[in-house]
Amino acid sequence: MVPLRPAFADLPGTLPVFPLPGALLLPRARLPLHIFEPRYLAMIEDCLKHPMRMIGMVCPIGPETEGRLSSIGCAGRLVQFSETEDGRYMITLAGISRFRLGAEVEGFTPYRRFNVDWGSFQGDIGPSEADPGLDRKALLGLVTRYLASRDLASDWQGLSEAPDEVLINALSMLCPLSPEDRQALLESPDLTTRRETLVVLIEFALRGGSGDEILQ
Repeated sequence: MVPLRPAFADLPGTLPVFPLPGALLLPRARLPLHIFEPRYLAMIEDCLKHPMRMIGMVCPIGPETEGRLSSIGCAGRLVQFSETEDGRYMITLAGISRFRLGAEVEGFTPYRRFNVDWGSFQGDIGPSEADPGLDRKALLGLVTRYLASRDLASDWQGLSEAPDEVLINALSMLCPLSPEDRQALLESPDLTTRRETLVVLIEFALRGGSGDEILQ
């Protein structure tokens, strides 16, 4: 049985890639997805046959999902799977590690596959990070104001006392930010930088800047 968090040396050199605007997966976080396009249904079926069961989540650049892709994505392991009566899949990915896209692999699959390089993100495989400068009350207050400005409710029950990484990553993934903003959060080199980036993005949006809502 392959462990939930594989060793760095065991990470595959090639990944199936799911380009999805606005979706953000981070290491050690979980992302639920609703799969209904035939090509991605095929991708899930192929993924289930592989012992690693890994998929690369990547944000497209521009409106076309088959065009250019961001150079950095995050791989997730398929840890939950269910099928609806009409043939759709409900899955959950557990974030394993970020990667850098290499060359696209030519083949006969209806979905895209790429060679990937994990070398810049070896820390993603390690233990959870902490953020010594985290002010929980201030961060949650800022996010609450931001959500209220979008007429969105906030419920932090069970999250306010979560470990630093769980809290910051959950807020990064849940806040309605643009794909470009979410990519900036993904590419943050460490947890403190991610929290600082999130604060800057929200404060900018509250001052009337960008931050269009993106539904996953």
